[in-house]
Amino acid sequence: MKRLSFLFCLIAQLAVAQQISIIPKPASIQAGSGHFTVTNKTAIALQNEADRKAAEFLNDYLQEIYGFKLNVTSKKVKNSITLSTSKTAKENGQDAYTLQATPQGITIAGTTPAGTFYGVQSLIQMLPTERSTSLDIPAVSIQDAPRFAYRGMHLDVGRHMFPVAFVKKYIDYIALHKMNYFHWHLTEDQGWRIEIKKYPQLTQVGAFRNGTIIGRYPGSGNDNKRYGGFYTQEEVKEVVKYAADRHITVIPEIEMPGHSEAALTSYPWLGCEGTGPYQVQQTWGIFDNVYCAGKETTFTFLQDVLDEVIALFPSKYIHVGGDESPKGNWKKCPLCQKRIQDEKLADEHELQSYFIQRMEKYINSKGRTIIGWDEILEGGLAPNAIVMSWRGEAGGIEAAKQNHYVIMTPGSHVYLDHSQSQREDSVTIGGFTTVEKTYSYNPVPKELNADQAKYILGAQANVWTEYMKNSDKVEYMLFPRMSALSEVLWTAPEKKDWNDFENRLQTQFKRYDLWGTKYSKAYYDIDASVLPTADHNGVTLKMNAKQNLGKLMYSLQSQPAKEYTEPIKLNQSAKVTGLYYKDNQLIDSLTLSLKVNKATGKKVTLSEQPSDYFPGNGAFTLVDGLLNEKGGRTQESIGHHGMDVDATIDLGNPQQINQVVVHALNAGGTYVYPPKAIEVYGSSDGKSYSLLGKTEQPSQVKGSKAIMQVNFSPASAKFVKVTVRNMQAVPEGMQGAGEKTWVFLDEIEIH
Repeated sequence: MKRLSFLFCLIAQLAVAQQISIIPKPASIQAGSGHFTVTNKTAIALQNEADRKAAEFLNDYLQEIYGFKLNVTSKKVKNSITLSTSKTAKENGQDAYTLQATPQGITIAGTTPAGTFYGVQSLIQMLPTERSTSLDIPAVSIQDAPRFAYRGMHLDVGRHMFPVAFVKKYIDYIALHKMNYFHWHLTEDQGWRIEIKKYPQLTQVGAFRNGTIIGRYPGSGNDNKRYGGFYTQEEVKEVVKYAADRHITVIPEIEMPGHSEAALTSYPWLGCEGTGPYQVQQTWGIFDNVYCAGKETTFTFLQDVLDEVIALFPSKYIHVGGDESPKGNWKKCPLCQKRIQDEKLADEHELQSYFIQRMEKYINSKGRTIIGWDEILEGGLAPNAIVMSWRGEAGGIEAAKQNHYVIMTPGSHVYLDHSQSQREDSVTIGGFTTVEKTYSYNPVPKELNADQAKYILGAQANVWTEYMKNSDKVEYMLFPRMSALSEVLWTAPEKKDWNDFENRLQTQFKRYDLWGTKYSKAYYDIDASVLPTADHNGVTLKMNAKQNLGKLMYSLQSQPAKEYTEPIKLNQSAKVTGLYYKDNQLIDSLTLSLKVNKATGKKVTLSEQPSDYFPGNGAFTLVDGLLNEKGGRTQESIGHHGMDVDATIDLGNPQQINQVVVHALNAGGTYVYPPKAIEVYGSSDGKSYSLLGKTEQPSQVKGSKAIMQVNFSPASAKFVKVTVRNMQAVPEGMQGAGEKTWVFLDEIEIH
C-alpha cells in the first residue's frame, strides 16, 4: 500500500509539474503537494527594502489583471508572499532565485534584487489565466538562473513613433519575460526623436516629415500628411526610471555617420560640401546624405549631443549605429578627402573607422562603452567596442575571435519585422521567421571555441517599424516570438525542448488574452512547402498544421474539400487550398497557385550560393512554380550580394524551347536592383553551351517586382544555363551610389 500511495503521489506531482507553464523555462522545477491561495487577505512580506519595487510590480499586476492589491509589510506574517534578497547567497549564480510555494505560503529568494524580481515573474506565470479574486498557486520548488547576461529587445521609434505609455508597456513585456535590456533606437533619416536642448532644431525640424509612402517600398504613393514627434528630456527620464524599477537598462542609440538625414535637415552645415538640400525622409531605405567626416564641427555637434544623452541615460553602453553608411558623398567631398590624407587613411572605409574610433574615445572618456552594428568592423574595429552582429553571425564571430564582446542579433532568427506567416497576412519588410525558427536559435556559434564563446554577451530581437504604424501592429509582430527568444536567452540549451515549449505556449496564448495583447496566431497557420518529386517531373506539395489540435483539409481546383493525409503530386498548373479546423471552426486557410512550366520541379544548381541572410529554399526556389506575388523579400526569393550567378536547369531530356522568363525584385532604396542582364545558354550534354539569347532590359517593372524576358529562335536543349548579371554597384546619381547591389531572384520559367 505504501508503494501504491507513493506512486499515486508521484503521478500527482508530475501532473502538477506539467500544469506549471513558465516561459522562459526554469532550470529546475520540483512539484509539491497541495496549493497556496492568494486573496486580498494575503500580504507581501519584505525582508529587504531593495525588493520593494518587485512587490510594487506584483501588486500592479494583480490590480490590473485580477482587480485587487496586497498589503506590503516589513514584518514576518502568515499567509504571505515573502521576498528576500541575500547579497551573500551567490552560489546559484548572478541574478539567480529560488521559489518555494507550500500550502502555508510562498518565499522568493534572490541572490540579487534582480534575481528576486525574476522570481516574481515566475510567480506571475503560475497565476490562473482566468480572472478571479482567489488565485491558487500549486506547491512547487523552483531553482533558476539566467544563461546570458544580456537579454535584450530593441524598438525603432524613428520610422514610426509611439507614445510614452506604449514604451512603458513595451518595457513591461520585457520585464515579464525576464529580459534586462531595452535598446531604444532614437534617431533616423525619417525622424529625430529625442530633445537636445543645445540644438532645438533637431526636434523643431528634424522630428517631423511631410509625408509617408503608402504600402511596401517603393510604395504606391504618398499620404502627404505631416508626421512626427519626439520625447522630451523629462519623458526620457521617466522612461529610464520606469525601466530601472524593473531591472532593465535602457540603451540609447544615436546613429552615426549614416541614417542621419533628419539631423542634416535640421542643421545643413553637418553635411558634406556640395550636398543637399536635405529633407526628413518620407520613404524607407538607405540614403546618401551622411555626417561629413571632414568637418570638426560635425564632431563638436555629436559630442554636444552625446553629453546630453549620457546625462539622461545611466547605461554603461551607448549605441552609435555605424550601419548602412554610403561613402559616395565622402568620395566627392574635399574636406573628407583631406581628412583621409591628413590621417593617412587608405580609403573611405578607414575614414568610417576613424569616425567611430574618434567618437569611441570621447564616449570612453565619459566612462561609457560603445556598441555598434557589425559594419564597424570594416576598416578596423574600435579598441573597446561591442559589436552587434545583424548581418548573420559572421561579424559576431570575427569580433569574438578578436576578443571583442558581441551581442548577437541576426536577421535570420531575431528580426521581428519579418513576417510570421508564410503568406504574409499584413505588409512587412519581407522575410519569414516563425516562432519555431526563433526558438531554434543558439547565440553561441559553433565556430567559436570555449574561450571565444565567453565574448558572446547574449542576444536581442530587433523591431524595425517601417511597416508598424501603431502599437497593435508592434504587439502583433512581437508575440509569440518574443516569448520564444526569452527562453533562448534564459534557459540552458540542454533544458530547451520545442515540443515542451509548444505545450507551454498554449497557456501563454491564454495569458496574452488576459493581458489584452494583440498577438499573432500564425502559429496555427498551415505550413506549405513545395518539394521536388523523385523523378523531377512536377512538384510535391506538402502541408502541415497542428493536427494534434485540429484537422487539416484541402481542395484542388475548387473541388470539394477532403482530409489531407499525404503530400500532393502536381505536374500541371493548379490552385490548391488548405483548410485548418480547430474545435469545428475554420482557423486558417491557405491558397497556393502553382504555375507549371518546363523548368518547374527540375534539377537546378547555382554557381554561387545565396546569402545566408536571404537563402529562400535554396536553388529549388527558382523552379518551385510559386511566384512572389507581393514582391517582398520573402522565402519565395533568394538574394545574392554583389555577384553574378548561373542557374543551370536540367530538363531531363532534350526539349524545344524559345523563351526564358526571370522574375526578380526591385527596391533600389535598399540596394536591390533587377539584373543588369540575363543571358540564356543551351546544351545537350551539360558541358558545351551555346548562347541562345540575352536581354539587358526588364520587360516589366511594377512596384517592387521586375520581369526580364528573353526570347530567341526555337532550339533544342537538355540543359539550360541562365546567367544573371548583377549590377555590382549602385549607379551614379542613385541612392547609395557605389555600394554593392543585391539581386533577388524569384522564379525562372522556361517555355
